[in-house]
Amino acid sequence: MTRLNLILLTILMICALALVTSQHRARKLYVQLQQELELEKRYEVEWNQLQLEQGAWAIHARIEKIAIQQLHMRAPAATRTQLVPHSGAESR
Repeated sequence: MTRLNLILLTILMICALALVTSQHRARKLYVQLQQELELEKRYEVEWNQLQLEQGAWAIHARIEKIAIQQLHMRAPAATRTQLVPHSGAESR
């Protein structure tokens, strides 16, 4: 009977160690998951900021201002503007 008790005690100890190990690993993975979710939130905020910045850089008024101030470009006078019909318009 003592031999059976020792075998059962050994199995019990192995199972207890396996349980503790699996719980520890599960907690580590949960902490890692929370860190990755936090990183995802930061990347989402950064992405939204970059989209807003891109929109601000592409505003028509800003482009026109740069063209006038830095490149010294001007819109042509109406008398110098010539409209060219689209090639598909002739077949109508």
